[in-house]
Amino acid sequence: MTTEQEWARDKDEFVVDVRSASPDDPVDAHNGGSAGPLGRQFATLTRSLLDARTVDDVLQQVTHTTAAIMPQVDVVGMTLRGPDGRLHTPAETDEVAVKLDELQTALAEGPCWDAANPEGPAMTKWADLRVDPPWRQWAPAAVALGVRSVVSTALMPDGASGDAAGAFNVFSGSPHGLDDVDHDALLLLATHASLALANVDAVTRAELQKVQLERAVDSRDVIGQAKGIIMYRRGVSADEAFDVLRRASQDLNVRLVELARTLATRHTELDLP
Repeated sequence: MTTEQEWARDKDEFVVDVRSASPDDPVDAHNGGSAGPLGRQFATLTRSLLDARTVDDVLQQVTHTTAAIMPQVDVVGMTLRGPDGRLHTPAETDEVAVKLDELQTALAEGPCWDAANPEGPAMTKWADLRVDPPWRQWAPAAVALGVRSVVSTALMPDGASGDAAGAFNVFSGSPHGLDDVDHDALLLLATHASLALANVDAVTRAELQKVQLERAVDSRDVIGQAKGIIMYRRGVSADEAFDVLRRASQDLNVRLVELARTLATRHTELDLP
């Protein structure tokens, strides 16, 4: 497991003053030269994070930036562990990430569960969840949700307790879909999220969990409305209606909940492909 001192070292190596750097040619703090395309993306992200107003803003930006810069990744989720040990998901690119965390809490197993455990590894990964996975109950459930491979990176340990705050997770719908994902980049992105969480107290974390729960309820409501519309229009079951939504979300590259909200509010004008 990565120690707090190792996390601090990685943080010190990465966190530099990028406000003065050009967006097109940020300075590499180690070599004094151009940081390259990935470095420019991180510098742009860092500048936006410096202007973020809330921890929730930071987590959302890190999550969605990951999806933008890593084409291998289909779903990104930020997992935080509450005082009661339950996992919640304050930021994600797809509601599947919330379901995956809920399953891990219910089953007390899974990659995010392991990475968020202070006794667990700093990173957990599995190339094909259909082949001999260590999570005997969670893996088949994840496969049923369309997930085939996963990488979970532990967030920086809490300064007071030394416990991991949670995990930063990427999922692919393809077996071996994350074999080429940049683990160093994931570490840097997880560090961004960890820094945002480092100075927040238990009240703030509780507020994050409340926001996530409210968002989850809203998402389920609007997805339920969209499913009802599809069931009525096409004469299909609830499961078939959800499959229509998921396929359309993937084909159109639009978040499922946003597609559902658009269909629920503009269903007289629109139809799904």
